[in-house]
Amino acid sequence: MDKLILKAGREKSLLRRHPWVFSGAVDKSSGKLESGGTVAVFANDGRFLAQAGYSPKSQIVGRAWTFDEKEKIDAAFFARRIAAAAARRTMPSDTDSMRLVHAESDGLPGVVVDRYGDVLVVQLLTAAADAWREVIADALVKVTGVGNVLERSDADVRELEGLPQQIGVLRGTVPKTPLTIRENGIALQVDLWQGHKTGFYLDQRDSRALVRSLSQGRDAMNCFCYTGGMSVAALAGGAASVLSIDSSGPALEIARHNVAANGLAADRAEWMEADVFAALRQLRDRGRSFDLILLDPPKFAPTAHHAEKAARAYKDINLLGFKLLRPGGLLMTWSCSGGISSDLFQKIVAGAALDAGVDAQILARLGPGSDHPVSVHFPEGDYLKGLLLRRV
Repeated sequence: MDKLILKAGREKSLLRRHPWVFSGAVDKSSGKLESGGTVAVFANDGRFLAQAGYSPKSQIVGRAWTFDEKEKIDAAFFARRIAAAAARRTMPSDTDSMRLVHAESDGLPGVVVDRYGDVLVVQLLTAAADAWREVIADALVKVTGVGNVLERSDADVRELEGLPQQIGVLRGTVPKTPLTIRENGIALQVDLWQGHKTGFYLDQRDSRALVRSLSQGRDAMNCFCYTGGMSVAALAGGAASVLSIDSSGPALEIARHNVAANGLAADRAEWMEADVFAALRQLRDRGRSFDLILLDPPKFAPTAHHAEKAARAYKDINLLGFKLLRPGGLLMTWSCSGGISSDLFQKIVAGAALDAGVDAQILARLGPGSDHPVSVHFPEGDYLKGLLLRRV
């Protein structure tokens, strides 16, 4: 087997079962070292550490498939890992969509699989995951019994692996028309081919349920609303009004459809196609205020390198949110940026409250559901963090 031998002292993270090997940690190598191939990783003193998928064009040159020297990386390996991931999950009642495989945290670096009813959407984000495409597709069909598999390997991170974006049907048939899923009894239209991520933000299911429980009688505002999942939840929960803001006209059209499809009163829904930062400043200048504000922006900091610039954007958006929040009102705010830690995010929000001249209490910390587990050895998997705050 091809080998990577690490520099002295650089084996510590793998001994702690963190799955990444950075290029700067490698002392020397041997063998053909083909992109996407499996390499054995050794400490400088000759100790075996892991078997990893090799990504020569990435700074993360290896991602551990296993820490067992004797385990064979073959079709049976992927079938076992996918079956184990599926067995750990239970579909919530009155829901037909969930995450099935969560990359490193399920022992399959670079492999993300979401189920939407009778369709599986897979993302292959690394050179090694990409190399096992057909094997992974076969294993998914065999393990789940779902015959329709769509690949959405169009995430920007593939560029870091030297891989082109790839979208297409791997198994079965997947119509290009939007699919309707059910989440906690709510019908939501999802565009699997062009929608964000794998089509929808399944990681916010628990937060949407919380929004529904908190909305009764409140005037709500949903910023970066996308296709209106949280807007529909707020209206279903009895919100007096919901203003939904997004820069995408097509996303807002789906959001309007979702409100109508659930039989919710259109006169309680207001829509605004605009840049959210500019829209919030306009609303502030017009003296608008709300009882419940939802701030779920896109990823401002994909890595820690972008954290400083992202922190300014997060502070700005939360500062405006606090200024538009009525006394006693609730602010739900999130960061999905891996480069922003939970501690840093709380400090940013605290600074925003201070600059807005308000005090606030943290009522709950928010995150994804149990179908998005985080390995204790892989803190980078804890990408989505949020806060439920009350203005006092």
